[in-house]
Amino acid sequence: MKNIVVIVGSPRKNGNTELLADAFITGARGAGNIVEKLTIIGKKIGGCIGCNACCRDAEHRCVQHDDMEEYYRLLSAADIIVIATPIYFYGVSSQLKCLIDRLHNPIRSSFKVKKLGLLAVCADEKESVFDSVITMYRSVLSYFSLVDIGIITVYGVVEKGDITGNPKLMVAEEMGRGVC
Repeated sequence: MKNIVVIVGSPRKNGNTELLADAFITGARGAGNIVEKLTIIGKKIGGCIGCNACCRDAEHRCVQHDDMEEYYRLLSAADIIVIATPIYFYGVSSQLKCLIDRLHNPIRSSFKVKKLGLLAVCADEKESVFDSVITMYRSVLSYFSLVDIGIITVYGVVEKGDITGNPKLMVAEEMGRGVC
């Protein structure tokens, strides 16, 4: 049994990104894992301001006292982290980018995470739209010596719910079931 944190980086509740993440979660929970879903909806997470106060503080506290404090705690307990994001102008959502940038904090060295996964959706009809996010993801895998549990991308989902019935939902559920 693994402790999995799924970060849903879409500002749209119950949108295509969250539905893809929920499919993964269904599979992971079905396999007996503990899964915590973190969404950025309604959260206040400021972008990193580059002051490096967290590097000088013995407990790596950030000068910004916002919802990231709770997320540091939850992420530190994860064996596996899965990032779910819509693609906005060839990158992750701005809200998710703030969260990712706040992991500049050296507190990340205390995290026990060993594996990482990526779920991404976009409205565009070109699969190449995912390239820059996949490159960033692979860089993170390499830099932190993490094991890749998989990448699932779904393109051509514009309106809320367009992903319904897409075969990639089953692929995500299988990915969740196969996590160990």
